[in-house]
Amino acid sequence: MGLRRQKHAKKHMGFYKNNFQFREPFQVLLDGTFCQAALCNKIQIREQLPGYLDGATELCTTRCVLKELESLGKALYGAKLIAQRFQIRNCSHHKDPVSGSACLLSMIEEGNPHHFFIATQDQDLANKVKKKAGVPLLFIIQNTMVLDKPSPKSLAFVQKLQTSQLVPEHQKQSIVQLKEKEGLAKQEGERRRKRKRAGGPNPLSCLKKKKKKTEEGQEPSAVKKKRRKRKRNRVKAEAV
Repeated sequence: MGLRRQKHAKKHMGFYKNNFQFREPFQVLLDGTFCQAALCNKIQIREQLPGYLDGATELCTTRCVLKELESLGKALYGAKLIAQRFQIRNCSHHKDPVSGSACLLSMIEEGNPHHFFIATQDQDLANKVKKKAGVPLLFIIQNTMVLDKPSPKSLAFVQKLQTSQLVPEHQKQSIVQLKEKEGLAKQEGERRRKRKRAGGPNPLSCLKKKKKKTEEGQEPSAVKKKRRKRKRNRVKAEAV
């Protein structure tokens, strides 16, 4: 089972590396639920995660996550101690802290430019992350860390990108203006109007088939006459 899980993780990492330019060290944003699950399942995140993702990692969190863990008291004291060991990434909630899930969502807005992984056990947060393209999702199940498969949103984004349909609107307008400036738009319209229509049947296929000739170009009727003449001569010779 471990080898199979590692194989799936390698495949998913290849997807994000090739299509969303994820590079080492991989930045993993963790919330309090993930830290608590790791504590309960005796998972050493710092030691195990780099091997699972097959690359160097930077474990990080936000001040909002730490504030939330602190407000929950003794029940999540161990998770708070774990989260405090991670790097702090600046969020936009310095004066007015928000919930950990809302803060992490704000960190991956605008296409996840910093290439964050999100590590959480919060199902509601996970569902919202899946609605954004290019955001890998980590969770813990059966005492092991799991990298979720690419979401339908990420797959659709890549498909559009590969078929050259994902062109920014301002680029489309620039292309149209450039064509008009160079007179290419008019030429393309003329080419469409001058497109050849379907022609009639092939003239060669309408020609009548020639009669087959036998015995050095003679027609079948001439051959028959020749055979009758030979037969008459043979009868006369036998009569004599």
